[in-house]
Amino acid sequence: MAGTGNTPDRRSMLQSVVAGSALFPGIVQQLLADSGDPLAARQPQFPGRAKNIIFLFMTGGVSHVDTFDPKPALNRDHGKEIKADHPEIKDRPGYERIFLKRPQWDFKRHGQCGTEVSSLFPNVAECVDDIAMIRSMHTSHSNHYNATLGMHTGSFAFARPSLGSWVSYGLGTMNRNLPGFVVIAPKQTYAGTQVYASDFLPGAHQGTVVVPGATPVTNIAPRVPVDRQKMELAALRAMNAEHLQSRHNDSLLSARMRSFETAFGMQMAVPDAFDFGQESEATLSTYGLQRNQTTGFGWQCLAARRLVERGVRFVELIDTGSSGNWDAHGDMMSHVSLAKNVDQPIAGLLKDLKRTGMLEDTLVVWTTEFGRTPFNNTADAKGREHHPWAFTSWLAGAGVKGGMVHGATDEHGLRSVVRPVHVHDFHATILHLMGFDHEHLTYRHAGRDYRLTDIAGDVVTDVLT
Repeated sequence: MAGTGNTPDRRSMLQSVVAGSALFPGIVQQLLADSGDPLAARQPQFPGRAKNIIFLFMTGGVSHVDTFDPKPALNRDHGKEIKADHPEIKDRPGYERIFLKRPQWDFKRHGQCGTEVSSLFPNVAECVDDIAMIRSMHTSHSNHYNATLGMHTGSFAFARPSLGSWVSYGLGTMNRNLPGFVVIAPKQTYAGTQVYASDFLPGAHQGTVVVPGATPVTNIAPRVPVDRQKMELAALRAMNAEHLQSRHNDSLLSARMRSFETAFGMQMAVPDAFDFGQESEATLSTYGLQRNQTTGFGWQCLAARRLVERGVRFVELIDTGSSGNWDAHGDMMSHVSLAKNVDQPIAGLLKDLKRTGMLEDTLVVWTTEFGRTPFNNTADAKGREHHPWAFTSWLAGAGVKGGMVHGATDEHGLRSVVRPVHVHDFHATILHLMGFDHEHLTYRHAGRDYRLTDIAGDVVTDVLT
């Protein structure tokens, strides 16, 4: 991976705080010199088009055949019985026979490129000229927990570092007063904290959770004067540094020490980042927000833009709103409210990034953990089941060829058959856009070199400019 370096601002701050005091300045300096700085800004392995990522995760399994993957044959063959050795119906009572089920929304062509999008996403449809649609996604598990874990970590069975943690590990941070990896979610999704955990990577690379609301980050306001807090932090740092001298390989201790510094910096930077009072009415309207609104996916999207423009490397937005998630076993009509909740905010984010020029070096990723079956045990069933064989994801922004569609599923949306893209390929492509060869961004743990893409993955070059 890329080499490491020291951050002058951080070094200068610590030296100035302890200089002339009895707070072990020599120990602090030695710590800075010897232990390295996991969050120091680093150069990628080669010039990457993207400097940061906004990762939009639609939890629960969005139906590809009802959103971004038009299948006229499903309408034609509605009610037709088919055979499939599908993991969700194998040996399942009541599913001895299965029948094709038509989409419940119409598709139309949009933009100069003519990409088809369903009526569930009218606002995102306006942005298709900036989007590379991948209609041939597939994954390795049909359970929410495992598929969500895989989409975030590349591992479908065991805890591993998340994508955001790998990006933080590879590139460090551009703003020491804010975390390099932030997750904005009203509540946990499947796989819990593992979706943003650093696992065996240094703890400094784990995601920092922000919960939308009047106080998105708790306990952020200083309780003592700033000058006094600086002195207390310096004293604590010096004592911890002395303690660390005999524990050079204790990454958890190092991460804990750095967390105090990050927390201090956040007290200065976080209130500004989440103060939307500086935004115009036009900007708020773009995201579908009212003045002083502090919840909703629009708030999450605007917060993401404000964080990346302040140097946060990786921001994940998880759609776990009050209307539930996309797991539509019982009724596909639940997609109506879910899509309405995110459609305008996502389009607003893309338009705002483009307006400000930030889309040139910000990669926007939209995905879910798997699709939904184009069949059910009766043709008039209201819902659809989990479907790992095929789903749609899309990319926009830095280095992405907008207005194109990569790959295809079969005529019924059952399997990815043309240029299929596995989750490992998806991750390899994202890392490539950040300037990394996924095979060489590694970390040695338990006697072997690990990487996000395990032992697989190919960059999807078709979607790159």
